[in-house]
Amino acid sequence: MTTGYAGQAIKSVLSSDKGFCKFLSANDTGATGGHQSGILISKSAVGMMFSRRELEQEGIPKRTVKIKWLDDFETESSFTYYESKNELRITRFGRGFPFLKPEQTGALFVFTKQSDTDYSGYFLETDEEIEEFLDTFGISPTETNSLIDVQKVSAETQEKLAIQEFISSLDVDFPSSDMMSVAAREIEEKAYDHAENIRLNPDEKIISWTNMEYTLFRALEYARYGEIITKGFQSVDEFVRVANVVLNRRKSRAGKSLEHHLAAIFDGNCIEYSAQAVTEGNKKPDFLFPSQEAYHDYGFSTDYIVSLAAKTTCKDRWRQVLNEADRLRDKPKYLCTLQQGISGAQMDEMQAEDVILVVPKPYIQTYPKDRRDRIWTLTRFVQYVKMIEGK
Repeated sequence: MTTGYAGQAIKSVLSSDKGFCKFLSANDTGATGGHQSGILISKSAVGMMFSRRELEQEGIPKRTVKIKWLDDFETESSFTYYESKNELRITRFGRGFPFLKPEQTGALFVFTKQSDTDYSGYFLETDEEIEEFLDTFGISPTETNSLIDVQKVSAETQEKLAIQEFISSLDVDFPSSDMMSVAAREIEEKAYDHAENIRLNPDEKIISWTNMEYTLFRALEYARYGEIITKGFQSVDEFVRVANVVLNRRKSRAGKSLEHHLAAIFDGNCIEYSAQAVTEGNKKPDFLFPSQEAYHDYGFSTDYIVSLAAKTTCKDRWRQVLNEADRLRDKPKYLCTLQQGISGAQMDEMQAEDVILVVPKPYIQTYPKDRRDRIWTLTRFVQYVKMIEGK
């Protein structure tokens, strides 16, 4: 979990044009009693503080900028470049500036650029904050006093931060399954930024979302139960109780996760559907296209109605989909699954019952090679439904 000002500094670097960090020296904080003023910055950051045109002008390059400190207050400070001494400094912090005192020698100074005239500054003073910041960007203590290569910040870093932010925002122990799925999709988009794959590559998207939700759920489990497990249990009964709570919640989430993400794929492709529509009696296929109303309209041809079941695994439960829609009894039954491989004999049974598996493309290779041509990718299914709906 991000602590103190470390989280603010990390977010500022990620959202800024350029970032820089260094440990404050005794000279920076006045601990040496020297007459130099301001924070000495490595020459590597000169492009962050001056344009080429400004550096080419006669005299000592100097400019005034606004710096917001710790997301709290602003100063009008100065950048000065003494080329003859190979020194780059930030000066003019104003009276009463609270951060450049001898006791703050060794604090990590983080500096970020939002625009040509707007900057932000942070001082990380505890070991935990400093380690968290450096670990986030993969910087060793010997690699400070230089620019931070923001472009090399991994998507995993942004993913981790987004997960921590989500967990911190919760006012319940565990949110509903649909809220978890929405959060997983939002975090995945924030970290990896491939929203176009909802249309261009649904197979990749459904896997990415599912994996992200699993990662998010495990992180939340650790946040809620990690301390309890670390401390141990007073009795076997207590262990069994906690284990049952965890396992039951896992089963409940997994069962709904695929449905939630499929619905998001269909929404993203402007497909009409009804989720958990009632067909006959208590029968409820997971998805009916284009709608429950069309299904019950006997003037609406079954040539334009499709049923889809969603089951994370289908090795034993695929027969449950055979009688979910009486009007479509003589039509193919589509079953979307994340199951990675089943036997050839089971696939032959499915074919005999006119069940067509819909499987994310990368998983198809786990099925018997001589029967893979029977399997539809999710992309193919989406294109088929769009075609019959006239999209």
